[in-house]
Amino acid sequence: MQLIDKLAWIQLQDGKILSTRSRDRTKYYIPGGKREAGENDFEALSREISEELSVNLIKESITLAGIFVAQADNHPEGTLVRMTCYTGNYTGTMAPANEIEEIVWLTYQDRTRISAVDQLIFDWLRKKALLS
Repeated sequence: MQLIDKLAWIQLQDGKILSTRSRDRTKYYIPGGKREAGENDFEALSREISEELSVNLIKESITLAGIFVAQADNHPEGTLVRMTCYTGNYTGTMAPANEIEEIVWLTYQDRTRISAVDQLIFDWLRKKALLS
């Protein structure tokens, strides 16, 4: 079994969650990514969000939301992704950058359009009455 360690930023607005779609992909993903050597969670997440969405996370506002594990999308069976999720505020104006082609706000009804680990996150947010 292989484990992919990723970080994600959960940003909610009016019962919807921020999601992104990369070029040449059909599924949407909660923004974030993998850490680089020597990075702590905040450094990695902040770098990824800045690279993907052109905004800066505010360190003092970042809070651990949860950790979710599921089959990794586009990987062989048995390859798991562990998504460590944080919430928090940001500065700047969101705009897609680098590999991100589209930024959208999804509801629970969009659950079939996302990866397996994001589906777990959607379910968790729905149970907490945070996702419409």
